[in-house]
Amino acid sequence: MLRLTALPALLLAISGCSQVPSAPDFAFDEARVRADIQELASDRYQGRLPTTEGETLTLNYLESQFQAMGLKPGNGDSYRQAVPMMRHTTSNAVLSVDGQPYRYLYDMVLNSFTKQPELSITDSDVVFVGYGINAPEYGWNDYADLDVAGKTVVMLVNDPGFATGDPSLFKGSTMTYYGRWDYKFAEAGRQGAAAALIIHDTKPASYPWLVVQNSWTGTQLGLADVDDPHPTVEGWIKKDAAKTLLAQAGYELESLMDKAVKGPLSIDLKLSAEARLSQTIERATSYNILATLPGTERPEEQVIYTAHWDHIGSQGDQIYNGAMDNASGLASVLEIARAFAAAPAPKRSVTFLAVTGEEQGLLGSRFYAANPIYPLDKTAGVFNADSTNIYGPTQDFTVVGLGQSSLEQYLLPTLETQNRQLSRESNPGAGGYFRSDHFSFAQKGVPALFAGGGRIALNDEAAASRARVMELMKGCYHNHCDTYRPEWDLRGAMQDLEVYYHAGQALANDDRWPGFLAGSEFHTLRPAI
Repeated sequence: MLRLTALPALLLAISGCSQVPSAPDFAFDEARVRADIQELASDRYQGRLPTTEGETLTLNYLESQFQAMGLKPGNGDSYRQAVPMMRHTTSNAVLSVDGQPYRYLYDMVLNSFTKQPELSITDSDVVFVGYGINAPEYGWNDYADLDVAGKTVVMLVNDPGFATGDPSLFKGSTMTYYGRWDYKFAEAGRQGAAAALIIHDTKPASYPWLVVQNSWTGTQLGLADVDDPHPTVEGWIKKDAAKTLLAQAGYELESLMDKAVKGPLSIDLKLSAEARLSQTIERATSYNILATLPGTERPEEQVIYTAHWDHIGSQGDQIYNGAMDNASGLASVLEIARAFAAAPAPKRSVTFLAVTGEEQGLLGSRFYAANPIYPLDKTAGVFNADSTNIYGPTQDFTVVGLGQSSLEQYLLPTLETQNRQLSRESNPGAGGYFRSDHFSFAQKGVPALFAGGGRIALNDEAAASRARVMELMKGCYHNHCDTYRPEWDLRGAMQDLEVYYHAGQALANDDRWPGFLAGSEFHTLRPAI
């Protein structure tokens, strides 16, 4: 945990920025936040899968709320930004290696983002490619001098730094973007692989196989009309199944894992893979929602709050309501928007962006960042809310990827009044900074925060409440038990709302521009001054 006085000197000095206009008669209302969560996470919304009736209901609800606040449509005369998508629904997937079958759902999952309804890969040489990383800045290339065109590549999840904890290797126990599944599949596609399989391992993946089963089956969405690199077939293979596959070639997984952290590694396994996949493909349109409060002096400059409105829908008779992820974050942004609407307008404009398709690969925020309604070079910063603190009040406030940008300094005045301190996320190896919508903006050089909650309970009573709620929600990430619970302790969430609100107010009334710090991989895009 970092004390306020211990932050790097490079962060902006904004003493006095807490003296910003507040709404004189506005109070953050826990009952109202709970009501928004309950509504958005109710069965009526069918798990809020994009391009379904659940989306229609969600969009209508968000528009009605922003209209009631008096916020203006953010896209001309519309609150909506159309996001063209392709729906891919796998109906049959088969994988065998040298005649050994691997069971769909239980041993592996497969998908394809091609435009082919029927796919067949035969006689595909299988190659183990270590971590599947090509990172010149780290002097690492698992594909060096390797031709994988038409082949099936098998790789480890996360990156070598996480596996060793060695701070001199990548970023040590903090995952880099090279450890993320979307990077690995894209790199395999760039290398020309016909198929790519990531070996699932719970600790370095940061989630169990059940999450893969729930998130990578059913309808999968991709952006339409983009040239994203993909292998023909991509998917995950369970760790035990990967052990079987490697044993077919005479190798042990643990031995290869040990070798893979010592340097780039590729091994022709002398095996042949066959894969078949049937899918339905449909073009569809989803929507981002934007509502804006025009600035009084520099309306062309923007401060943006983001939260994704989507979840993973339903499968059979199970509805995945996504109450914490992310009805809670969306409810938080709605409440912050109400506070801004009730206060005097700031100098810069403030826009509230509810994005689609986060669960499918940050699709809505990626689309907005590539097709911004408001120029990104006029966007001062982004505050992202993805899952609210439902565990009670804390002594600290967690910033995921702490130390990325000077935008973090705008959190400090309110935290000081709350007697709270900044802290890092508990598991930086999970790659949280690359897993939510702020990342789409960071990649384009816009300082973006993903923060909230904390790890240290305020006192013994809060610790007991925290333990009860954590037990209640255990195993509910991307599971059907992520439903609203009256037992949630939102006292900490209400404090977090104040932090985010006042930070955005300070930035919206400031003349300065935050930037990325020297240790950030995005530093050259917009350096902190």
